[in-house]
Amino acid sequence: MNPIDTGDTAWILVCCSLVLLMTPSLALFYGGMVRRKNVLSTLTLSYIFMAVIGVQWVLYGYSLAFGADIGGLIGGLNYLGLTGVDALPNENYARTLPHGLFAAFQMMFAVITPALITGAFVERVKFKAFLLFSLLWATLVYDPLCHWVWGQGGWLKQMGVLDFAGGTVVHIAAGFSALAFALVIGPRKGFGRSPMEPGNIPLTVIGAGLLWVGWFGFNAGSALAANGVAVNALLTTNTSAATAGLVWMLLSWLDGRPSTLGIATGMVVGLAAVTPASGYVTPMAAMLIGAVAAPLSYSTMRFRERRRLDESLDVWACHGISSTWGMLATGLFATIAVNGDGANGLFFGNPAQVGTQLVAIGVTIIFSFAATYVLARLLHASIGLRVSAAEEEVGLDISSHGERSYS
Repeated sequence: MNPIDTGDTAWILVCCSLVLLMTPSLALFYGGMVRRKNVLSTLTLSYIFMAVIGVQWVLYGYSLAFGADIGGLIGGLNYLGLTGVDALPNENYARTLPHGLFAAFQMMFAVITPALITGAFVERVKFKAFLLFSLLWATLVYDPLCHWVWGQGGWLKQMGVLDFAGGTVVHIAAGFSALAFALVIGPRKGFGRSPMEPGNIPLTVIGAGLLWVGWFGFNAGSALAANGVAVNALLTTNTSAATAGLVWMLLSWLDGRPSTLGIATGMVVGLAAVTPASGYVTPMAAMLIGAVAAPLSYSTMRFRERRRLDESLDVWACHGISSTWGMLATGLFATIAVNGDGANGLFFGNPAQVGTQLVAIGVTIIFSFAATYVLARLLHASIGLRVSAAEEEVGLDISSHGERSYS
């Protein structure tokens, strides 16, 4: 067994903190985009996952995702309650780290992924229905998908899928789940007729900046070591976010004025797009990834508006679509010159990698969308997903939580 590397351990301890920071950062990012009467409710939808998944992951979530493989589909129950997940390295997942640190790092991903989905149903979801949906979604969608892509023996991992930090597991799954949920819950009262302007754009800008900082832990930490791959992931992450932010600024400028909210959104789009590729591609490839992701997400948002679909905070466009492109781009631009544990993509002599990436994209979209649609339908038919019209009119801060954001 390899000895614990103190440098790697220190780095991943920092990354755990950075990735956890992303969840309250997301709360701020989303909270600034809703109306003033729903800010607290929106903040709560995100940060409650630090509690819900913080317990679920320890009890059984980690075991389902990373336990002993069962048919390539799910992990076994050998890590229930983190039994056997201790301070010693694990040859499958954490060769130079304490196994418990690997589990903690992965928990932070499990915390933020369902939080991303909340952007689809802010300002109208019933809190108890949301809590039940979230627990079911984490158990039935996130944990199996995580095992398929990252778990030892997972069938997509065995195929050779490249997903460095969560293009499929996090962003495509959350984006297309958000779309499915939005279709079931329906639009907000007055959507398309009444103004629904963001209540506090500075809050969103602060959230976007903190997300960018946290993303260094998200992507560079996925190297699971303080090494050159981590450095490359940090550089590609920054490059894609910067490029996408600039391109989004130009797109919004062409539509009228360079929107502050748009620039912040474009930066997050660039971060999501490069996530699966960050540890496999060069910074110049990351620049192209960000440059393409921005117009793809921008046009998807315009398409959603034309279709009058109230997927409120554009999780589908910003995460689902951008990371779909990121996964495909990984199959184009990945090179073993960056990461010897990866594979070459199309432009480095391995066209088969594109097909492998497309399989992962298709499977993730179909599985996450279908499972979420069924879960949402079942909950809608049983306990109901929406608050009453009167509660929605008053605002969820008061009607659901009995508090106000602003006096």
